[in-house]
Amino acid sequence: RRAVRDNQTLTLQENRAKAVVAGETTARTPRFVKTANGARALDEKALARAKKLVGLKGYVTNIPATVMPAGEVIGSYHDLWHVEQSFRMSKTDLRARPIFARTRDAIEAHLTIVFTALAVSRAVQDRTGLSLRRVIRALKPLRSATITVNGTTTTIPAQAGPDEQAILDAIHAPTARH
Repeated sequence: RRAVRDNQTLTLQENRAKAVVAGETTARTPRFVKTANGARALDEKALARAKKLVGLKGYVTNIPATVMPAGEVIGSYHDLWHVEQSFRMSKTDLRARPIFARTRDAIEAHLTIVFTALAVSRAVQDRTGLSLRRVIRALKPLRSATITVNGTTTTIPAQAGPDEQAILDAIHAPTARH
């Protein structure tokens, strides 16, 4: 499947390069077009190399194979979407706002709080199987109260329905240690 998709993409790039070289279209210099002395030409060598690599995907890392095996490198690469999702999530779901801190301590404190919130939100998502947004929407209406009357303090717990209680139970459940 990858080879078929790569072949289609490569053919489109080759056609675009040929059109630019022939002067049929004007565009920024596409892949496989080389410019020498102001003249554009098809880069046959680069095109041939790309055709040899159709269907293959390579991973480049500076980590030695003795430290991280190839399978782990590929697995880590495939998990990058979690990092990207975290950055998208941090601005909305965590309600993180830019701050204008000038001192190193203030900057480090802010980053510590944001990353702690991110870690907690990840734990909540992993334990409940729900998105953070759904957890927040489900639990936001829950309220508890602490009342002091004549020196006696009484706490009235939140009235959670079965769905909310299932989320709370999942969050508070002990986790297996690695």
